[in-house]
Amino acid sequence: MSDLVFYTNPMSRGRIIRWMLEEVGQPYETKILAWETGAAKSPEYLAINPMGKVPAIVHGGVVVTECAAICAYLADAFPQANLAPAPGSKDRGPYYRWLFFGAGPIEQMASFAALRLEVPEDQRMMVGFGCAADVLNTLEGALKGREFLAGDSFTAADLYIASHLGWGMDFGTIEKRPVFEDYVARLTARPAAVRANQIDDALIPQPEPAE
Repeated sequence: MSDLVFYTNPMSRGRIIRWMLEEVGQPYETKILAWETGAAKSPEYLAINPMGKVPAIVHGGVVVTECAAICAYLADAFPQANLAPAPGSKDRGPYYRWLFFGAGPIEQMASFAALRLEVPEDQRMMVGFGCAADVLNTLEGALKGREFLAGDSFTAADLYIASHLGWGMDFGTIEKRPVFEDYVARLTARPAAVRANQIDDALIPQPEPAE
């Protein structure tokens, strides 16, 4: 049994962490929480994450929830995977900046879009993302002419941002732009991303065939 346990559902943000775990390349145990059984709201799981949401990991008895936090934790816990700039590196600042830009403005913007909520212009200062145009233009500017967001190598920040962009563009909550599409296509072609998608796709329950 691995000392790294991953709680997820294949139709959730847990897919981000599956990709991260495959990039890390260390043994881990997966526990699937089926929506139809209410497993995420069971007393056993609520003791791990009182929010009753996935994903979560338990590593050597340490509980970590929230996708960005899990990505940051795993990158530091397994430095041999080279998924974060070294502490003290000048690239550490941009790494944190874009990792949490995904967890803040991008996540909020996509959620508002999914709920079809519009923030009046005179109230944009009240929400962290301001408006969709500001978020997308800022990210497009950061990606234009660059392969990665922090330094010259792939990091957990790229994984997290590419996951949000891919999901959002697929479901219509993030505007498709050539820079975003090229970035997502390139990063999701990584062997760990392909492997993670195959694992999660195989775990999605299939409808019973019609008689």
